[in-house]
Amino acid sequence: MTTLDRDVVIIGAGPSGLTAAYELRKAGKTVAVLEARDRVGGRTWSQNMDGATIEIGGQWISPDQTGLYSLIEELGIETFERYKEGKSVYIAEDGTRTVYEGEDFPVGEATIAEMNKLIAEMDRLTAEVNPDAPWEHPQAAELDMVSFHHWLRTISNDEAACNNIGLFIAGGMLTKPAHTFSALQALLMSSSAGSFSNLVDEDFILDRRMVGTMQGVSIAVAKRLGEDVYLNNPVLKLDWSEEGVTAYGAGVTVNAKKVVIAVPPNLYSRISYNPPLPRRQHVTHQHQSMGLVIKVHAVYSTPFWREEGLSGTCFGPNSIVQEVYDNTYHGESTGTLVGFISDVNADAMFELSEAERKETILKGIAEFLGDKALTPEVFYLSDFGSEEWTRGAYATSYDLGGLFRFGPDQNKNVGPIYFSSSDLAGEGYQHVDGAVRMGRRTAARIVAAVDGTDYDVNYDGVVSKFAAAQEQNA
Repeated sequence: MTTLDRDVVIIGAGPSGLTAAYELRKAGKTVAVLEARDRVGGRTWSQNMDGATIEIGGQWISPDQTGLYSLIEELGIETFERYKEGKSVYIAEDGTRTVYEGEDFPVGEATIAEMNKLIAEMDRLTAEVNPDAPWEHPQAAELDMVSFHHWLRTISNDEAACNNIGLFIAGGMLTKPAHTFSALQALLMSSSAGSFSNLVDEDFILDRRMVGTMQGVSIAVAKRLGEDVYLNNPVLKLDWSEEGVTAYGAGVTVNAKKVVIAVPPNLYSRISYNPPLPRRQHVTHQHQSMGLVIKVHAVYSTPFWREEGLSGTCFGPNSIVQEVYDNTYHGESTGTLVGFISDVNADAMFELSEAERKETILKGIAEFLGDKALTPEVFYLSDFGSEEWTRGAYATSYDLGGLFRFGPDQNKNVGPIYFSSSDLAGEGYQHVDGAVRMGRRTAARIVAAVDGTDYDVNYDGVVSKFAAAQEQNA
C-alpha cells in the first residue's frame, strides 16, 4: 500500500474529476486522482472494432458548450462536423414511413401547430429559469409536482404532438419515461442548453465530434497530470474531519486537505464515510437516479444510406429504436449508424436472448433505412447500466418533487468534501461541457478555501481561472 500526502485527492477520473485536478495543479496545489476503472474518461469511452472507431459513451459537442470548447482549445484538440446532408426518415405511430426534408416532422398541420405551441411554452419558461438554481423559479414547486408527461397534456390535447415533444427530453436526454420526472426537471434540461428550441434541433445539439474521440479529451488531460492519476483504485472508505481527509484506494491511500468526489450521485453511497455524511446528504442522494439507454452501433462496409440521398437521421417516437444518426468517424471509409433505445424499450430488449435482441434492433433500424441495415459488419451495444462504476446513463435526475426539495443542497460541500460531476451542473447539465464547468468551479472553490480568499459565486467555469497562473509558473 502506497501512502501519499496531497493538498487535494480527487475520486474519479472522468472529465469533471480530471478537469478539477488539472485546474488545482495550475493553481499550485498537489493532487492525486484515484480511479476505480482501468481507464480514464468515465462515461466517455472509445474502442476500435474491426477498423471502425466506436464511441461507446458521450461524443457530441454543441455550439453552446463553451466550457468544453475552451478546454479542447487549450489541449489542441480539433472537431469535425457530424454528417447531416440528405433527407431524414420519420415513422409515425401507425407505422407509416415518410422521407422528409426540413425541421418539422412529417405530421399533420394541426399536430405541427401544437408542437410549435409546446416548444414556444417551453422556451418561454426556460428563459425564466436559472439553470444553476431552477428551484428559484416562482412556479418551481408547482412544476416539480407534475410529471412532464402530464404537464405537456395541460398545454395540448394532441397526443402525437405531446409524444414527439416528450421524446426530446424523456428518451433523448433523461432516458426515463416522461411520467417519472417533473416539468421542472425538463426545464432544467432545456435551460442547460440555452433553450428548448436548441434541444429539439438535432443539428445544433449533435453538431460536432472530437478528432481523437470524446474520451481523448480525458486522456489528454490525464497525460498532463502524469503519475498523479492512479487507475484500478476504487475508493470504498473515506475518513474525514474539518482538518482533512484520508481516502483509501485499493493500492493507494491519500491524506489530503480536501477531497473532490467526482462520480455521479448514484455512486456516492459506494463509499463508506467515517463519520457518516449528514442526514441531508443521505436522503438527497437517494432521490437522484440514473436513466437507462442502449446505444446501438452498427458498422457497414459503406454508408449506403448516403447513396440513397439520406442523412441517416431517423425518428420514431413509438419505435423500438427511437433515434438513428450517421455516426461515421472522421476519415473512415466504413459507414456507422448509431441508434438509441431508451427506458422501458431498453428493459424489453434486455428480456430477449442476445440473438433475438440483435435481430429485433436491426429490424428496427431497417424499418427506417431498408434491408441493407440488417447485415452490419460490426454490431455493438453500449450498456452503461451494467457497468459497476456507472449503473445507468446518461446522468442522474431527480424523482418527482426532488429537484425543488433537494436541489439547493446538491452542490454544497460537507466540510472538506466537495462534489463535482455533470449531474450537478446547470449549464451543460448531463454533458461533458457541464463536467468541465463543474470541475473548474469546484477547483476554484477549493483554492479559495485553502488560500483563505474569496470565491466568485458568479464564476461559470467557461474559462480556466488559473490559466494566467499556469503561464506565470511556466
